[in-house]
Amino acid sequence: MIPRYSRPEMVAIWSPETKFRIWFEIEAHACDALAELGVIPKDAAKTIWDKGGAATFDVERIDAIERETKHDVIAFLTHLAEIVGPDARFVHQGMTSSDVLDTCLNVQLTRAADLLLADLDALLAALKRRALEHKDTVCIGRSHGIHAEPVTFGLKMAEAYAEFSRCRDRLVAARAEVATCAISGAVGTFANIDPRVEEHVAKAMGLAAEPVSTQVIPRDRHAMFFATLGVIASSVERVATEIRHLQRTEVLEAEEYFSPGQKGSSAMPHKRNPVLTENLTGLARMVRAYALPAMENVALWHERDISHSSVERMIGPDATVTLDFALARLTGVIDKLLVYPERMIGNMDRLGGLVHSQRILLALTQAGCSREDAYRLVQRNAMKVWDSYQVSGSAGVDFLTELLNDADVRSHLSEEEIRSRFDLAYHTKAVDTIFARVFGSA
Repeated sequence: MIPRYSRPEMVAIWSPETKFRIWFEIEAHACDALAELGVIPKDAAKTIWDKGGAATFDVERIDAIERETKHDVIAFLTHLAEIVGPDARFVHQGMTSSDVLDTCLNVQLTRAADLLLADLDALLAALKRRALEHKDTVCIGRSHGIHAEPVTFGLKMAEAYAEFSRCRDRLVAARAEVATCAISGAVGTFANIDPRVEEHVAKAMGLAAEPVSTQVIPRDRHAMFFATLGVIASSVERVATEIRHLQRTEVLEAEEYFSPGQKGSSAMPHKRNPVLTENLTGLARMVRAYALPAMENVALWHERDISHSSVERMIGPDATVTLDFALARLTGVIDKLLVYPERMIGNMDRLGGLVHSQRILLALTQAGCSREDAYRLVQRNAMKVWDSYQVSGSAGVDFLTELLNDADVRSHLSEEEIRSRFDLAYHTKAVDTIFARVFGSA
């Protein structure tokens, strides 16, 4: 991934230096187990750890060897032998390249998942803070982009909190599923290496032993991991899209923080654009795009081929680095988001009270009116308000007044009964219940 959308800690997981260090640890832990089993000398295992553990692996040297051997693991082992000396002949006993590559990849994915989980925790904290802050900040709810009934801005944040809580649970499960180790040798039969070596390496690297592998760890595990990243990215985009809509000039109920000295347009000095959330929408598309090739990697030929390898060299770093950046960016957007309660009330009032139409409909049915007749009476008065709104962009006709002047409505409902249905508390009373469910307290 390009530096513009990268953060150092996640990038470091995928650096050649980190990769070669993990490769060495896998090989060295395997040597420890082989030494305990009496397959190789214990002093050789110690020498491998002492010399290799203190070494700085020369990436350029390994690359130079690979240009000749056309094999990355052999290039690394050749360079390791240059460092360790004669005892290097005991390295990689009974192992195959995929043992090292697959185990390393899963170590990197679990480390990446840990960073992403920390990102989600930070985002959840920001969402909870803003949800509690705006629990009772009334705004209009929209369906099909059209005014529906009142909600609160805190409820929007609580919805996002619940969604990303589910995302976190999914990532925990995906991390556990991909955290396996295979040290089973060619075609995965343990013919030339004791299964206890795999168990030792798995424990040392913080993984579980793969129950059954071919020559590679089954790629359905990785498919689920990247699919989970794609779902998280989709949740990022959902929140980003909500903010983009709320920032539109005609709405302007919330807005990305616009810092001193920031410029919105090279041509129009007045512009304050939702560039961060637009960027998040684009980044989410990229993360989702990495899920499909991960799924296509599941179907390999027989016990293995390497059609998955080139894919994973790209999607492993790119998907995790991109999502790491996106989650951090979204956290910043939520944390500094400008919220305009007065604008929210102003927008809601533009339709002259139509947001209470369902309350009137229910009141009429409870007063003995058939649903069909009640709907007709309410809609008849509502359309007068709509028609006046289309002319000026704000309601010139008041819904409450029209209802009070409608003899058919008044034959069923008193003025007091009608007015009582225009209390916003009726629409927002469920917020306490929802907050208790989401956060554990009202």
